[in-house]
Amino acid sequence: MTQTNPIDVRPLTGRRILIPRGGPWGNALASDLRALGATAVVAPMTNFVITDDATALASALADLAAGKFDWITLTSGTTVDVIAAYRAEIPATTKVAAVGETTAVALEAAGYRADLVPSDENTAHGLLVEWNAATGGVVPLRVLTLRAEDATPILTKGLIRIGHDVSSVVAYRTIGVDLDPQVVSDARSGSFDTVLITSGSVAQQIAEQIGDMPSKTVIAALGKRTAKDARAFGVRVDKVLAAESEELVRGVIAAQLENA
Repeated sequence: MTQTNPIDVRPLTGRRILIPRGGPWGNALASDLRALGATAVVAPMTNFVITDDATALASALADLAAGKFDWITLTSGTTVDVIAAYRAEIPATTKVAAVGETTAVALEAAGYRADLVPSDENTAHGLLVEWNAATGGVVPLRVLTLRAEDATPILTKGLIRIGHDVSSVVAYRTIGVDLDPQVVSDARSGSFDTVLITSGSVAQQIAEQIGDMPSKTVIAALGKRTAKDARAFGVRVDKVLAAESEELVRGVIAAQLENA
């Protein structure tokens, strides 16, 4: 009797997906997608470098570990990478505010928690809108805000205006990472079925290093803010996906089925 190999009926079998972010988040997502049959290529497009405020950052994180802050605010997944690299300790007495879903998911992947994530607008303004309700209107609170070197300190200024005691520290500077020429070639030729965009800085690197991609490639942005930033850099966005791991995977599957 002739035996035949079973057909792989997993929903992402034969699909190639480009994940532009490494670390715990990117590797965990790649593992989830591979379990569903996909070929997941992890190719980080951005990295961070510590700025001249390295001493101030180390001091602030030591104060954080000592429980000197009521809240810490994180405005990007890269900020999470920074505190993870420093092995920062966040006491149970210190609450964590993430500016959006992507940052919250990065926190979870790195072993931290998010106590406050804006339910509607994933921006510093959205976080400020929901701040009083989340904190019970208590003023002043001791707040540590970490941000990128080139970021406008909207959140810091807003919290100070409300009356909080804010320590603002520049945690990093974002730099682009040169992609493997084969990844660039594959993206331009349509060899990837899906390309994920995880942040505005990633969108910038896609615009600068890859450029236009064929219409058959589904370009999916994580969250409305990332989609807006991507379009501002001239990157086409076909789908806007939720950042939560399970919802993201389901969104990738749905996008592939729609594009089949």
